[in-house]
Amino acid sequence: MSEKKIVFINQAVNFLTVDIVNSFAEKYDHITLITGNVHAQGTELNPKVKIDKLIKYNEKSLATKIYGWTVATFQIFFKLLFKYRRHEVFFVSIPPMSYLSMLFLKNKFSILIWDVYPDTLNIYGIGEKNLLFKFWSWANKRIFKKAYLLFTIGETIADLISKYIDKERIKIIRLWTNFENFTPIEKADNFFIKEHRLQNKFVVQYSGNIGLIHNVEVLVEIASLLKDNSKILFLIIGKGDKVNKIKSSILEKDLRNCLVLPFQADDVFPYSLSAADIGVVILNNKTSKGSIPNKVYNLMTAGKPVLYIASKDSELHSYADKYGNGQCFECDELETIALFIQRLSEDGQLQQQYKTNSLKAAADFTRKNTSAIVEAYD
Repeated sequence: MSEKKIVFINQAVNFLTVDIVNSFAEKYDHITLITGNVHAQGTELNPKVKIDKLIKYNEKSLATKIYGWTVATFQIFFKLLFKYRRHEVFFVSIPPMSYLSMLFLKNKFSILIWDVYPDTLNIYGIGEKNLLFKFWSWANKRIFKKAYLLFTIGETIADLISKYIDKERIKIIRLWTNFENFTPIEKADNFFIKEHRLQNKFVVQYSGNIGLIHNVEVLVEIASLLKDNSKILFLIIGKGDKVNKIKSSILEKDLRNCLVLPFQADDVFPYSLSAADIGVVILNNKTSKGSIPNKVYNLMTAGKPVLYIASKDSELHSYADKYGNGQCFECDELETIALFIQRLSEDGQLQQQYKTNSLKAAADFTRKNTSAIVEAYD
């Protein structure tokens, strides 16, 4: 085992960070994880990994997110300054501005970029002329040049980052799902379907965050176009800033073909995922080049057809082309999307084709991809 000391930083840890940290813990003895909360989703953290606590990540609203991010960033800075000044540092995702501390600190550091900032700030109305945007862009150029390694999760995201650093410096790592050995539950045996009266329905399912970067309201517009088709049901599962807006819109339009549910418990998730006939992955056009929702890998491993709603320069669009497990549309192509859903609901052969292609695609997105991060680090 190496005597190297590495501290990982992620305010909101999920199974992806746990898998990465565990892979390093297999090779290095001295691993610390600085975090606010851990949602491992059944994946256990290696017991020799030390935990150092931050303020918890609270995604209840944009205000609570910004407050939590800001406090955590200061906590991280002082921990690195005084407690971990001799450690190597590995930044992962949240808070997005945590790595800005490397403007002032001298640790050897690496960054795994999930969402590209400041570019993602466009969704909040903060553009390139804004002083915060300008400062963050300037900082990226300085920090990325100093970084030991820069990782990201897709080609289009690497293209976006390349305006701050030569693309050759960026290492692309494919993500993975927590449900590699997922076995779909037959509809006849699925209590979730019975509980929510989804029998004999073609379920168009969105499951995930319903925040500002997710144009989930597009589904309500599509549902309105298909409201006379009693077979098709739109199931929206999740939480976020737009939930109440979505519910109000459904009521205003008097849509009987929509159902909104909160996030399901981890033990219910396999049942809710199995209930979908087609899964939906949506990104706002302003951010779709710089983000990849992890739910797409869950849908692949479950063998689900996928409706991608994102811009043509997004990674999602390239997935649809490369893997042929669904189709990708711009968010304003409402009538075309509605026709696609209706056609798919009536064409069992096409459904099977997309299912088969999703399962094939899933082979590219497994936990084995963590080894590429460790190998690059070595």
